[in-house]
Amino acid sequence: MEKEAMISLLEIIDQQVSSSILGGMEETYEELERLGYIRINRNTVQHSASITPEGLDYLNQHLE
Repeated sequence: MEKEAMISLLEIIDQQVSSSILGGMEETYEELERLGYIRINRNTVQHSASITPEGLDYLNQHLE
């Protein structure tokens, strides 16, 4: 995933309490989860993601 796309998606997730994972984007969210930047809640019908402290650190480093 390109750095700009990753930063954009992290910004969206950060602005929401949890971000619903839209169809077709599962791989993108799973990549961010593997990097430790988000946590995916799979306990609901509609999976959602929330940003982790590591994700916030990454985002802040690239927005400065």
